[in-house]
Amino acid sequence: MARNIQSLERAAAMLRLLAGGERRLGLSDVASSLGLAKGTAHGILRTLQAEGFVEQDPASGRYQLGAELLRLGNSYLDVHELRARALVWTDDLARASGESVYVGVLHQSGVLIMHHVFRPDDSRQVLEVGAMQPLHSTALGKVLSAYDPVAHTQALEVERESFTPRTVTDAVGFEEILGLTRARGWAADVEETWEGIASVAAPIHDRRRMPVGAVAVAGAVERVCGESGEPRAALVASVRDCARAVSRDLGAGRF
Repeated sequence: MARNIQSLERAAAMLRLLAGGERRLGLSDVASSLGLAKGTAHGILRTLQAEGFVEQDPASGRYQLGAELLRLGNSYLDVHELRARALVWTDDLARASGESVYVGVLHQSGVLIMHHVFRPDDSRQVLEVGAMQPLHSTALGKVLSAYDPVAHTQALEVERESFTPRTVTDAVGFEEILGLTRARGWAADVEETWEGIASVAAPIHDRRRMPVGAVAVAGAVERVCGESGEPRAALVASVRDCARAVSRDLGAGRF
């Protein structure tokens, strides 16, 4: 019978310890709880931290679970399942809004468009499935950055390019936008990525209430926004209703 690898067993026990009870634990707490020497516990914690499975609070030095675990936990959700659940609702949203609808997921420090419904008119359009959008300036990217810790970290670590005079690139301003996004449950991009284009996005959650993507409506500024320059309230409500409907189909329940 094959023997278990002791270091992996200890790492697994450490993750379980951090997952329950106190939100953050110091090195001494971890070592004593698991019956390990401080040096051994510290070595395992540093390895887990390097892989993103554990994070250390700079102020207190205490440890907590890292964002990479969230990413691994969400990996069971096949992108094709998300697209399948979104098909009917995004078609309805495109018809109701008269605009293009996109579903995006986090991928390689950006937003991967994995579903695109054309604007329901006779205009010539290009399918954008597989295209990448930036995290910091698009409505889809802001929503993912606001609700997904991994997307948040990646958005802060990459160079935030200025696409138009409206693009917010400084970290403080970007964090303020994310705070506003979380407070109201949706994000907007009004000519921050493309001149003349505005979009509104809302988050999609899975059965564990984890963020797995976002849905957005995009179109000409004069159609998406009202006289105030802000997205039209009815359009915002429609996007949020669509996101909630897809989330419910993924088992998230009522938001």
